[in-house]
Amino acid sequence: MSKRKPALLIQDIIESGKKILTYTTGLDYDGFVANDLVVDAVIRNFEIIGEAANRLPAEFKDAHPDIDWHRIRGFRNRIVHDYFGIDYEIVWTVKEAFLPDLISRLNSLNL
Repeated sequence: MSKRKPALLIQDIIESGKKILTYTTGLDYDGFVANDLVVDAVIRNFEIIGEAANRLPAEFKDAHPDIDWHRIRGFRNRIVHDYFGIDYEIVWTVKEAFLPDLISRLNSLNL
């Protein structure tokens, strides 16, 4: 398990999530997939989010069951292990529908 404290791992997730939102500001889906630099940056930051979530102690995750840690880790694994098969529509949907709420929930933990 990670030697980083949960508060630092949560901060990693928040910072990477904010980067994703910043990198995609002003873009629609077509603009996103047309920009290789943004796609690469977004994918990398989703990897960081998943890795940080994976390194959180089970006790911490159990104490915050309202956050779908399993899905976060699964999304990271899908990106990392299926690199050439990444579905950018799914990435975009996660960014639009899931990421802002995740950042908000993590900010509310007041760690």
